[in-house]
Amino acid sequence: MAKPRKASAETAAPLPGTSDEFAPELARLRGGIDAVDREILARLNDRAELVRRVGDLKRSQQAPVYVGSRERDLIAALRNANDGPFPAAGIDHVFREIISATRSLEETVRVGFLGPEGTFTHQAAVRQFGALVELSPAASIRDVFDQTERGDVHYGVVPVENTIEGAVTESFDCLVSSDVTICGELLLEITECLLSQSGDRSSIRRVASHPQGLAQCRAWLQRNLPDAELLETASTATAAQLAAREDDVGAIGSEVAAQAYGLRVVDRGIEDARGNTTRFVVIGRESPSPSGDDLTSAVFTVRRDQSGTLYRLLEPFARYDVNLSSIGSRPIKGKPWEYLFFIDVEGHASEDAISKALDEAAAVAHSHKVLGSFPRAPRTGGPSRTASPSGGARRG
Repeated sequence: MAKPRKASAETAAPLPGTSDEFAPELARLRGGIDAVDREILARLNDRAELVRRVGDLKRSQQAPVYVGSRERDLIAALRNANDGPFPAAGIDHVFREIISATRSLEETVRVGFLGPEGTFTHQAAVRQFGALVELSPAASIRDVFDQTERGDVHYGVVPVENTIEGAVTESFDCLVSSDVTICGELLLEITECLLSQSGDRSSIRRVASHPQGLAQCRAWLQRNLPDAELLETASTATAAQLAAREDDVGAIGSEVAAQAYGLRVVDRGIEDARGNTTRFVVIGRESPSPSGDDLTSAVFTVRRDQSGTLYRLLEPFARYDVNLSSIGSRPIKGKPWEYLFFIDVEGHASEDAISKALDEAAAVAHSHKVLGSFPRAPRTGGPSRTASPSGGARRG
């Protein structure tokens, strides 16, 4: 008679919440999961070796480590190829971290962002580059540009516009005056959370946030915390720091802020208006190659004493059938009633039609600068309206 096989740790005793009848099947399924996980790990190491070789090749050619269009298209292709049941929403997050981890084998990418940790710009930087980069918080948008221009960081991430609050004028001013170029963009839907030490709404007596955060959640606060004192802070991250020190304070901010300062999420999605989205740009010192789905941003000045100049500035784009996706204006500091005109065109500046249109517009303008040609962030749904540098609406 065969000797009874010794029970494994999985089958030695029924698992909590399961009967003896189902324990063997559960153990078998979990064994299958373990085997798949080991296979995934093996393939990740195969990928890491290939990326390491790519890094050697890039270094020999002095090519950039980060190529935004390559990462965008890779994730989009995986999302389109997914037949389930793995949720499509998880593909971006999983593969962003895989890409970030293996990219670190080429070189540790340093990224500047408007800090401190826990701001929405921090969240955008992690979303774009993954967790395995060296993040460098800056005190101001100007500091992000300065870090990038000096080479202290490879790239910077700054907000440029918001669907509710309009343009971030400091970013546009820095784009004009700095020697960096736009290397990419991303759109981040802003989801406000109520954070606290305990995670219990009843313990909150004061609610802190940046004035915009408080304004965006005003109706929710009136319904759910009508007696709470509202405290304005310099940033949502500053509010999270206050909540981490004082147990009766709730902070309005992001889930990234909760993780950064050891807080719990009390409520998610407390903003009054849905679809609140901020557009961020990635800045760097090298221009990306064409990706097949690009935007080109440029800025022009015109002489105010010449009639019809703006028409003549824009006419070449229509003649060469180049689509202007946005146009906006901003006053020139120190020159009353004179303006900078910002445009976004669909396509890359190296394309023949766009190159000719830009050259002819520049010949009309008093001055001009191409701010960058860069991979366009994925858009969802139909045409949207977002803010121009002047704070008005634009076609997007």
